[in-house]
Parts: sequence; C-alpha cells; structure tokens
Amino acid sequence: MATQHPNFALRTPAASRPYPMAKPGYGKRAMPDQRPRTADDFALLPARERHIAGFIDQLPDGASMDVKSLAKQLPLYGQQAVGSALKALATAGYLRRVRCLVGEQGQVRWVSRTFWSRTARDNEWWAATEVTPAATAAQPCVLAETPAPPEPAPAAPVVPVVPAAPVVPAAPVVPAQRVAASAELSPAYLALARLGRVDSRLTLSAADCAVLESLAAAWFDRGVDADYLTQALTAGLPERVGSPVGLVRRRLTDKLPAHVPAAPAPPAPGARVHRVMLECTKCGTPGRPEALPDGLCRPCRLPDADAAPGVPVGRPSEEDVRAFTAGLRDLLRSP
Repeated sequence: MATQHPNFALRTPAASRPYPMAKPGYGKRAMPDQRPRTADDFALLPARERHIAGFIDQLPDGASMDVKSLAKQLPLYGQQAVGSALKALATAGYLRRVRCLVGEQGQVRWVSRTFWSRTARDNEWWAATEVTPAATAAQPCVLAETPAPPEPAPAAPVVPVVPAAPVVPAAPVVPAQRVAASAELSPAYLALARLGRVDSRLTLSAADCAVLESLAAAWFDRGVDADYLTQALTAGLPERVGSPVGLVRRRLTDKLPAHVPAAPAPPAPGARVHRVMLECTKCGTPGRPEALPDGLCRPCRLPDADAAPGVPVGRPSEEDVRAFTAGLRDLLRSP
C-alpha cells in the first residue's frame, strides 16, 4: 500500500505563458473514465511527484510531455528530477508512454504519446487499454469525414388529372405473388436452378434445388460466388448423366472448398494505419506489456545495487530480447 506523506505539498504552478504543444500526433492523451478533479488528488505521493502530477493533470491534450519541456515550466526541478518523477508516476499507475505507428498513403512514422490517468491504474488495466487495438480506438489517429447527405429532390408539381376513357393494357401484368417469390430465392437456390442453362445434363427441378440448397449455401459461406460454384459443378461431366441431382449432391459434398479466413479490408485512400507499442517511461525502449511492468524496462526497473546477479546493468536480458523481437514480428505481420 502507498504511504501517505504529510509533508507540505507544493502548489501547482500557474502557467505564466502558453504551454508548448507537441507536434500533431504526439504529446499528452488523457484516458477516459477518470474521476472528477479534487483537492485530494495525488495525496499519497511524495511532494515532488504530487507537484509534478498536479501540473501534468492540468495540461491539455497534445501538450509536450518530454522531460526538457516539463523542466522548463517547473523551475523548482531540473530535467533529472522530472525524469525520476515521471518514472515514479508510471510505477504508481498514473501514466504510460506508448509508441504509435501512423501512416498515410504508404508513408508511416513512429510517434510517442503519453497516456495520462488521474486515477491510478494497475498493469493489467493499462495493458488492456493502451496496447490493444480495441483500446486505441479511443484515441484514433484520424477521424473519417462523413459526407453530407444529399439534399432531397424538390417535389414534383401536382398536375390535375383529366378523366379519360379506360385503356386496355397491351401486355399482361406479372402477378405480384410471382415477383415476390423470385425475390425471396437465395443465391444458392438460384445458382442450382441455372445449372441446366449452362449444361443441360445438370438440369434440376424445383424440388431438387430445394433439397440441395443447404449444401450449396455452405459453399457461399466459405467465400465463393455463383460463377465459382457453377464451374466446379459442371467441369469434367461424364458423357451421360443418369441422375443430375445425385451427381450434384456428390460434387457439392466432395468438392466443398476449404474455409479461408477473410482477409482484412485494405485501408481506404487517405486512411491512416494505426499500430501501438508500449515503451519504457524512462529510456523509451519499446516492448510488450509483460516485458514492461509499471511502464519500465528491466534495466530501468532494477537499481544498480539490486540488479539481478549475472545480468549486466544497462543490458536487456534474454527474456526482454525475446519479448521485443516478438513484438517487432507482430508489427511486421500487421496490415
């Protein structure tokens, strides 16, 4: 449990000039579902961390979050003190640094963002919120513009109808029941019904199509279209077909294509690719969440005196290297 520090908390400095904002895509990002701001925020932190946390909490989204920019606005602390405070705030669960890969029209670049939460969160919450695609939708790289709906066409003027003598229609009208029945037929049924038009040896009755409809629908469920199904059923037919329904049933069962997962849709022109990866709060080393507990890599997490035996300080362990390499492979496989 955190220990409360009763020492006097420094008042958050009032901004004497506009705080520098980061380049578009960089900087601070406030997390959703935070509790309302109160005077007791960060009360369990030491004075320095409480002072810097209160200052960061008041910054707008997109503000610069690098150590140099923060130190310029905090005259009581230098860059080294600010960096140590950010490390402590990450360990306490108030912030995480994330490296985001954004791109547009074939050009990609890495940007660094600092996600901030006034409410302290544990490692599991940060891992499920920041570095998964579902959570990064809360901070999209770009918002797609929705085209304005077309204006309704002006209403046609009402023209009075002049009574005329009844006219006998020249052509018979198609019954409504027949049109409705054709509209309700499934693509699988229609593909089977059209086999006889392609090859008369596979002419099927309405009853035959109804019996085989479910087998043909399984082909459509696996991503094939009517042309593919027709070609597979009519290729290499024997010279005489004694039972068209039996042959079609056998081919629908034996030639059922393998299930292939649907490929992700390519990004629309002008859309941006958005991939994220957690990075160490102190040194910026990227990695998976399990390799960066409390937002810190192993060398930054272990002090010099408490370093694990056999692991040189400042060099990653084999576990960290494997996790980092696996993360890079995931990014390379991403669309």
